[in-house]
Amino acid sequence: MSTARDEILASIRRSLGVTGAERPRRAIVEERLARAPAGVVPARGGVTGRARIELFIAQAEAALATVAEVDAPADVPAAIAAWLRSHNLPATLRRGTDPRLAAMPWEDTPLALDEGPSDGSDLNAVSHALGGVAETGTCALVSGPENPSTLNFLPDNHIVVVDAGEIVGDYESLWARVREKAGKGAMPRTVNWITGPSRSADIEQTMFLGAHGPRRLHIVVVGGGKAAGSGETAENAPPA
Repeated sequence: MSTARDEILASIRRSLGVTGAERPRRAIVEERLARAPAGVVPARGGVTGRARIELFIAQAEAALATVAEVDAPADVPAAIAAWLRSHNLPATLRRGTDPRLAAMPWEDTPLALDEGPSDGSDLNAVSHALGGVAETGTCALVSGPENPSTLNFLPDNHIVVVDAGEIVGDYESLWARVREKAGKGAMPRTVNWITGPSRSADIEQTMFLGAHGPRRLHIVVVGGGKAAGSGETAENAPPA
């Protein structure tokens, strides 16, 4: 039994006079998928080492996010608890099944954790990003039970954990990482690119936060070097 999609594609093929099995057409598609051409990359994203982390933080804060840095994953729960406390928010948190988050010492904090997708009743949620983009301060999150997409949009306050080593300079580099991790033909169903909290100025050009999603975005960068006081990451540290 054909679907609406099948009928639409069949109609397009009839209009073009093709079947979709022509060798030259398939070769063109296969070549394009294989080489995944990149667009023009802004020079701003060309920084490395600690400078890349600092650019990411500056751009994220310019987009109205807040950012904290910690030395190690074990420091994340305490940092999140402190942020919630500083904003007079309840010590509740929803997360997915991401093993990186599960391995953190949440039991050392007063936080009450729930697991799984949000039904819209959660005030706070935490996700682990696939990576970050320094040129715009953007976090990229892929969908799945590890980090449900509902956590990106429904709670009022979204906390995103990102490893400093997963922060790249530009969008093209992070798309390459998505392809590398997922593999050809197995891309995640959704990739959400999050730059700051949800906001809109549609009404009288007045900025309103939380228009279509979280009103607060807090990013915790893990292992960027600053928290340890060294000012250097593995990428730009001198040889031992």
